[in-house]
Amino acid sequence: MLHKVMDKVFKALADATRRTLLDRLRDQQGQTLTQLISALRMSRQSASRHIAVLENAGLVVTRWSGREKLHYLNPLPIAEIGSRWIDRFSTEKSQALTHLKQALEESENGNS
Repeated sequence: MLHKVMDKVFKALADATRRTLLDRLRDQQGQTLTQLISALRMSRQSASRHIAVLENAGLVVTRWSGREKLHYLNPLPIAEIGSRWIDRFSTEKSQALTHLKQALEESENGNS
């Protein structure tokens, strides 16, 4: 089940337009569709389809405020990608660099 969720997140993030929409929500939460696309050259229908993909992946949540449908970025799926894929490798790299530094310092101290 986790793989299906991650597949949806990666699919949603693979599209540059959807990443732009997420960037706009990151910068200002709680935007209407009209606000989201105000600086973009896209129709409401196209934007709605992109938002639907982002919602399906759990990256965007919506709330009604009166007659307005507001969109919010949900950063949790991105954080899960970070902890599963990015953090793991950055820790290994950090450890490797630490070991390299120690080896170089030992070598330098032994040659003095």
